[in-house]
Amino acid sequence: MSLFRMAAASALVFGMVLPAAAQGIPKVQTPEEVGFLSTRLKNIGDRINEGVKNNELPGAVVLIVRNGKIVMFDSFGFRDKEAKVAMTNDTIFRIASMTKPIVTVAAMILMEDGKITLADPVSRYIPAFADTKVVTPKNKDDGTVEYVPEPQARPMTVQDLMRHTSGLTYAAIGANPIKQSYVDMKVAERGQTNAEMADKLAKLGLLYQPGTTWEYSMSTDVLGRVVEVASGMPLDKFIEERITKPLKMGDTAFEVSADKKARGAKPMKEGPKNELPSIPDVTEKFTWRSGGGGMVSTAADYARFLQMFANGGQLDGVRLISRKTIDLMTADALPPDVKMGADMFRFEALEPSGRMGQGFGLGFAIRTDVGRNPLPGTPGDYYWGGAYGTYFWHDPKEHLYVVFMMQSPAAHLRYRYLMRDLVYQAMVN
Repeated sequence: MSLFRMAAASALVFGMVLPAAAQGIPKVQTPEEVGFLSTRLKNIGDRINEGVKNNELPGAVVLIVRNGKIVMFDSFGFRDKEAKVAMTNDTIFRIASMTKPIVTVAAMILMEDGKITLADPVSRYIPAFADTKVVTPKNKDDGTVEYVPEPQARPMTVQDLMRHTSGLTYAAIGANPIKQSYVDMKVAERGQTNAEMADKLAKLGLLYQPGTTWEYSMSTDVLGRVVEVASGMPLDKFIEERITKPLKMGDTAFEVSADKKARGAKPMKEGPKNELPSIPDVTEKFTWRSGGGGMVSTAADYARFLQMFANGGQLDGVRLISRKTIDLMTADALPPDVKMGADMFRFEALEPSGRMGQGFGLGFAIRTDVGRNPLPGTPGDYYWGGAYGTYFWHDPKEHLYVVFMMQSPAAHLRYRYLMRDLVYQAMVN
């Protein structure tokens, strides 16, 4: 094999840097230029390659930007491990809950247009929510539990949807009758419209009184319906017109066209049963435009979205939202007396609680303290991820953001922790 072919093969397996940069974001001459050590950055690739070798994950893309310049943009392992197709920087991923910040920005655009306010009751846009009851467990004298429907003490608001204090939840099979009712009513059925989804949820009970409890939920799905009603447009069309086209995020949508199918990342068999996770192909189209988790994207596209935040709401001369809107989104929006939902401990170090030194803004979690959390970071940094494995964080005080893309539900928490550790250990100035 020629030296050229050997170099090309190595780039495919161990990391491939796009020429010029990620869609208009310039690349540093050396990482040292922006306070990173090249020798320490190598630890990131070494650890991911080790994980690929040990079947922890099929492959990944890492994009690190500091001071508006790309420090690292590399791909590792396999886009499709079974077919032995190498990961590349332009691979398209199902980003699951990394959809939530995009849909929240869509709602903030409507706020700036004067179409909604965050204090509005959700029932202004979806009238059925005015009558939605809170189902409260009551202990009876005989030791059993009775679930009693009660009126909302105050209406669920648009802000509640953005910060997950709406009283809504996610479907789960088990003893909780509200979560089970989501399963029974098929609230996440992919053949429904957003209007049908919202109508189903409004007929079911709330798990908590609005504003009292952080419960990760279908709130952003309902927010997507609010965007539709307030804008008079389908959610996907509004996002395309007002966010992805202006920001030139050409691979970000609810699905991509058939000619991009080969660029879609595939999961590998994993978990205790060694089964393929149920992750839809990036070209698969669903009627339901899930505002909470339905989109696809690339590392480069999502970097443009984050660079817009880093620039105070604009990118390449296009103003998307105002600086003050970003200030509002990236502040801790949780009340000081907020409770965590009964099983929110499953978020571990990512739980947005005071005991973890974190809160929740509008669309993502917010770091509030340095030492309470086991992961490195800076007060004011914000982040979120998707259940399929994707993750981002933005540390404004360090002028840093990171996009990490993989399709491995089983490894998602582990690699979020590792990425925090490995990126900050490489930053020395």
